[in-house]
Amino acid sequence: MTNLTLDQQVALLMQGTEYGDEQTAKNMERELRENLKEGRPLRVYCGYDPTSTDLHLGHTITMRKLRQFQDLGHEVTFLIGSYTALVGDPSDKNKARPVLTQEQVAENSKTYAEQAFRVLDKSRTKIRYNGEWLSELSLLDLIRLGQNFTVQQFLTRENFSKRLEAGEPIFLHETFYALMQGYDAVAMQTDVQVGGTDQLFNIIVAGRKLQEAMGQKPLVGIITGILPGTDGVQRMSKSKGNIVPINTGADDMYGKVMSVPDVAMPLYFRLSTRWTPDKVAEVESSLKSGAHPRDVKMSLAWEITSSFYGDTAANAAAENFRTVFQKGATPDDVKTIKLSGEQKLVDFIVANNFAKSKNEARRLIEQGGVKVDGDTVNDVNAMASEGMLQVGKRSFAKVEKG
Repeated sequence: MTNLTLDQQVALLMQGTEYGDEQTAKNMERELRENLKEGRPLRVYCGYDPTSTDLHLGHTITMRKLRQFQDLGHEVTFLIGSYTALVGDPSDKNKARPVLTQEQVAENSKTYAEQAFRVLDKSRTKIRYNGEWLSELSLLDLIRLGQNFTVQQFLTRENFSKRLEAGEPIFLHETFYALMQGYDAVAMQTDVQVGGTDQLFNIIVAGRKLQEAMGQKPLVGIITGILPGTDGVQRMSKSKGNIVPINTGADDMYGKVMSVPDVAMPLYFRLSTRWTPDKVAEVESSLKSGAHPRDVKMSLAWEITSSFYGDTAANAAAENFRTVFQKGATPDDVKTIKLSGEQKLVDFIVANNFAKSKNEARRLIEQGGVKVDGDTVNDVNAMASEGMLQVGKRSFAKVEKG
């Protein structure tokens, strides 16, 4: 990518960004262009709080942006929030996030870097922990950082204002988070910080303000959009059950991307692929010209799967999808589940994790989404039986009496 013109570099790095207002977007694009004109490697980072152990596609959107900077020759730091995770980021929460222990943070951190290298170039990535500098701050240091902000600035943030109106508590320690993240930028003398729209305040306000207060040039914030989950509407989240995991295998990833509603595809083009703006424009033009959305989505699923598992695995996943879901065949590697005694099919489906609740299992049956040996089950009171069980489009199991 180093042979791209300046305009092409700016277009690529700004692809998929959202700022909430046009002027901020123009300012960030102008400052990015000015920095790129300097012709030196920019210091770029994104912070990740290890609040869980497994990453999904939504987590990798900012990593994909970091990889673009890497491929253009810039210096990328993958910052693990070993200290900010102890506070908990309130940015996208309607209540206080549970505070983790140092032991929990250390355990969760173990897998973060390993999973990040599914996207980032390991040989060109710096791994750092913000405990390096945040643990050295004194109470006086924190007071001086706080002098740069007003309480009103925090209370006008949407998530805080909503909690205030609803009578939900806002804890004092939650306001520390923005100060801590802003200080990360100061400590690393950051040129560019990448983050999702939920980090807009922390990056554009806190980070830039603290850098200016410390005599540094304020960073450029590259604020990426938020990837919707497989429902196409809500933010991708494990708790909502709408995620595309990055560690479950090529077939699963391909199939889950194929389940994304057509309306969400443009966001996936911009946020989760290696496609350049020209390629995205070409794909979108083909849709407008009458290309079948299914065929375009198969290209999207292949691209995303290939970026994590390679071309060979993506090709195999595409063929498996065509065989299983388009031709109606049953996959070869179906798991076997033992059925012991009498059990209602609804209970059996929930017990074996084909549905999260009895209500969901009943809906699947009522909507014709459950089959045994190819025959659709219509009775929500049906008993589980031996045979090839299919739940939804992608879940199969061979049921045998135990």
